[in-house]
Amino acid sequence: MTTAGLALLALGMLAGLVGVVVPVMPGSLLIAVLAVVWLFGDGPTVGHWVGTALVLAILLAGAIAKYAVPSRALRSAGAPRSTLVAAVLGAIAGFFIIPVVGVPVGFVLAIAASEYARLRTPTEAWRSTRATLAGIGLGIVLELTAATLAVATWAVFAVALHAR
Repeated sequence: MTTAGLALLALGMLAGLVGVVVPVMPGSLLIAVLAVVWLFGDGPTVGHWVGTALVLAILLAGAIAKYAVPSRALRSAGAPRSTLVAAVLGAIAGFFIIPVVGVPVGFVLAIAASEYARLRTPTEAWRSTRATLAGIGLGIVLELTAATLAVATWAVFAVALHAR
């Protein structure tokens, strides 16, 4: 693979990092696909296989953490899974009602409304909403950390194997 090809893959992976934080594209999936493109595009040597396997393992760990941590936060706050389902539906509705910023607004409002309907007191609903949002935020940070580590791992292998 040429240096320009590696640079394009690196730019795509940086876009994937943005996609982890901004829920417009599946960032970790983009990074994984680009790692596989590199594997076969640069010549699948043992080093390429090892590098790609490490990248995919790191991304898998981040994806697991992204979903496990918010689920644990929901349980610790006493919120049922239906709260998370309502949040996802609120985010989808928010996307269409308020372009650009509607996803997070709809997400938060749906959690708050769902928890208020369940608990019937604004103070308890807000406490549960905050705990849920903190868990989701931590999940995003964990996924971003894993994605950044995966891109860094790919970069080390790409530079080392390209220099040969």
